[in-house]
Amino acid sequence: MDIVALIVVGVALWLAFKLVGFVLRTAMWALVLGGLYWLIAPLAGWPMPF
Repeated sequence: MDIVALIVVGVALWLAFKLVGFVLRTAMWALVLGGLYWLIAPLAGWPMPF
């Protein structure tokens, strides 16, 4: 393989790991905010989503 191809593969792998980390962090925050809404909605009189 060419050295440029190896560099491109390395950068692509690095970006893929960064993207997976971002997606997991975003999903975790969505779960936290959903849980808070689920706990607060009945007390505040807000509608439940289901």
